[in-house]
Amino acid sequence: MLSILAVLTQSCGGGGLFGGGSVSDEGELTGSLDRPEWDAQVIPIGMTNVPGGTFHMGQADEDITYSMINMNKQVTISGFFMDETEITNNEYRQFIEGMEAESDTSADWTYEQIQEELRPDTTVWEKDFSYHMGEPMQDYYYSHPAFDEYPVVGVTRRAAVEFCAWRTRHLNSYRIEQGQAELPAFRLPTEAEWEYAARGGLDMAKYPWGGPYVRNGKGCALANFKPGRGNYYDDGYSYTSPVGAYFPNGFGLYDMSGNVAEWCDDAYNPAGYPIVWDLNPTYTDPNEPKKIVRGGSWKDIPFYIQTGTRSYEFETQARSYIGFRCAMINLGRSSGFEF
Repeated sequence: MLSILAVLTQSCGGGGLFGGGSVSDEGELTGSLDRPEWDAQVIPIGMTNVPGGTFHMGQADEDITYSMINMNKQVTISGFFMDETEITNNEYRQFIEGMEAESDTSADWTYEQIQEELRPDTTVWEKDFSYHMGEPMQDYYYSHPAFDEYPVVGVTRRAAVEFCAWRTRHLNSYRIEQGQAELPAFRLPTEAEWEYAARGGLDMAKYPWGGPYVRNGKGCALANFKPGRGNYYDDGYSYTSPVGAYFPNGFGLYDMSGNVAEWCDDAYNPAGYPIVWDLNPTYTDPNEPKKIVRGGSWKDIPFYIQTGTRSYEFETQARSYIGFRCAMINLGRSSGFEF
């Protein structure tokens, strides 16, 4: 004679009293067992770890323009990964080639749209400056291998966002084929992440190397910028420099000041600092065409390459002095460097 428990078990399909047990979990609460392994988040090639921490966001020196748009505010940033250098011409070329290959099977971007909207606009070297012999840069900067390791310019913010989306697909498609868990998406850094990373662990640092000067004790420039009126060459380069040509900051990041300014994820709001939260702040507004640009460039005076100086550009505008780098959230704990 079967027991009442056995009858109930059989009537529920043999999977246990309520039909939920299995041989693999032996009826215990084990969590779903069919999950990819995840020991620690892999740092993608070319990126470095930026440990989480707290810092004072905002102007680190006198606000000489009296803009009053970057008052100090203490905020906390979670750990994330960031490209050690700005995205180079050759890295961007891989993206264009990948998008062109995808256009054969995808309706999202046609070959013509890729050429018109994503390929760098080389004419910026002529259009950005009046009475300037920009033809050599226009003809060779993106196309010639001599400039492969120089930062890509002439890309709109939309193109930078699409680069991040393609880079995510490119990496995770490989990981899925290998049976590995997907990594978080590549994206543009938020303005707060960018400023925190630029300071390299030095709170209130005027420049990534600490400051307050733009030259070392031997008189050598510490970044690629405009050292003086009519003087572009004292730092060693008339225009951009190869990425990583100057010393990195405390987080191992190169060219956070100068070389090319960098697109950020935030929309521009002159009153943004007071209204954003003090934990991982970011200001989003899809209806605002002005987007944050940080870091200053090869054509800018020292004020604009300070870590706390804010600037913006219209998201559809490509410039000869604006590039970008990618970020990725770190799903694990911090590196411990800050302890």
